[in-house]
Amino acid sequence: MALITDINLWALIRHLKRWLTNLQRAGIERKRESVKALRAVILAARKTRTYLRKLKTGAPADHAQEAQLSEMWTRLGFDLKDLGLGKLAKRCDITGRYWADPGQFDREFLDRADIGLARMEQLARQTVAEIETN
Repeated sequence: MALITDINLWALIRHLKRWLTNLQRAGIERKRESVKALRAVILAARKTRTYLRKLKTGAPADHAQEAQLSEMWTRLGFDLKDLGLGKLAKRCDITGRYWADPGQFDREFLDRADIGLARMEQLARQTVAEIETN
């Protein structure tokens, strides 16, 4: 969906490292909530990739499925923001807005927003791994 820039990636990694440091001081329940939300990002990325693969085969757009993707990504944005993962939350929110109306953003905006599915999944997986090892 979007290209990743080194500056955006570095800022996100720095944010995640600070967040993880704070999370180490948090209670077990907060860690569980965080892992659950990050795993939901992984599931959302995979569900979205599956839908995109379907479109690549020539299937027509499924507005009901796009509405579900929009709701799922938007909800993830809310959950992540509540947990203090603002930068990842913003990417989820933009992804939710995108699926509500895929034509509303131009390619340049999407590239700057840095909302690539593979990268968001990778960051979520890395963060879960770090939480689980601490």
